Amino acid sequence: MITTPFSTPFGSRKGMTRRRMMGAALAAGAAVPLAAAVGPAWAAPAAAASDPARLVLPEPTGPYPVGTVQLHLVDRSRPDDIAGPGHFRELMATVWYPARDVERYPVAPWMPAGAFRAFLTDVGLAGLAPLGPLTAGHVGAPVRRTGRRLPVVVFSHGAHSHQGDHTVIVQELASHGYAAVTVAHQYDTYTEFPDGRIGVPLRDRRAPTLPADFAADVRFVLDCVEQLAAGCNPDVDRRELPAGLLGSLDPRCAGAFGWSKGGTATACAALADERIRAGISLDGPMQMNPPLAGDLDRPFMMMSAVFTRATDPEAEAFWSHLRGRRLNLQAQGAAHVSYGDNEALFPQVAKLLGWSGQQLQEVIGTLDPDQAVKIQQAYPLAFFDEHLRHRRSHLLDGPSPAFPAVAFVGDR
Repeated sequence: MITTPFSTPFGSRKGMTRRRMMGAALAAGAAVPLAAAVGPAWAAPAAAASDPARLVLPEPTGPYPVGTVQLHLVDRSRPDDIAGPGHFRELMATVWYPARDVERYPVAPWMPAGAFRAFLTDVGLAGLAPLGPLTAGHVGAPVRRTGRRLPVVVFSHGAHSHQGDHTVIVQELASHGYAAVTVAHQYDTYTEFPDGRIGVPLRDRRAPTLPADFAADVRFVLDCVEQLAAGCNPDVDRRELPAGLLGSLDPRCAGAFGWSKGGTATACAALADERIRAGISLDGPMQMNPPLAGDLDRPFMMMSAVFTRATDPEAEAFWSHLRGRRLNLQAQGAAHVSYGDNEALFPQVAKLLGWSGQQLQEVIGTLDPDQAVKIQQAYPLAFFDEHLRHRRSHLLDGPSPAFPAVAFVGDR
């Protein structure tokens, strides 16, 4: 059995659960009515000017507009004991890609509406449901084709999180020419299926929610990428795919990254599957039972915050087995959530709910939020560019004056 003590994406070694952290942050601000908190300072970009109260994600910096499409997938090699006899592992995945002619295609929400409501209700922020952010991804837009297939990166979310939780990184990669595929790990996520069913995290110990289960999902998604590359539609409902998606992906040029438990799962998947040519863990605890074992001869980068090699023997043990190029970055002041969308969204939530600066820092740490967003846009892109596209970036050579908070821990 593979286990991890980390049960929520807002956890820490002190047992700070998502609810506890939210409770602390909301202690003074929860009494502030949302309507009273919304003011002129909340003007959105021109594209969302009709809804000035909506939360806003930063735009990707790449040269290409972004398209997106959902896939409904079933892994028939893995029976689902929770769903019952005759059922198999069922997943939602989303493909993000460089697009063209996006003007007539709507942008996708950060999360499907039903899943977003369930997510907010669980964390005690149900009043924010009308303010859900929009992404840069245009639903169903045609793929931008250049004659070369797109390198692929698969994303694995954290425990009790969701596949949109790192949209900043995902749409950044897509805007620079990657196909990024996010997977919703059923029974440990908030998701919505095409028939309207809402999936939420379960406490059932039988549920396949361990890092090894996440890793198996990542590997299955890579199987589906191979189907797309071969011109086959893996969607079980056979829904129409965006023009140009079939045959546009390059499964021979694939990487993976994940946050928290998803970071541990990324390491597990990379050890088991040579199709993953490069991997990134965003503050993954690397805690599994039995432990992660075996040498990894492909490039891997650890972006640490709470689960550091200095404080966590499991992280140090994994590092010691990396035989390819290895990098360990750590941003001063980073919290566990600092390499994700929370750094962009929670400062806005703090203004809406009247949190103090200290309350906000209890959630996202002391790292400057704008700097945190730029870090997560720059470093994963530079890493995958180097190891999937052979485009060397000096950003990974050592400390950069553009990112003074980022330290390189150990050899490069």
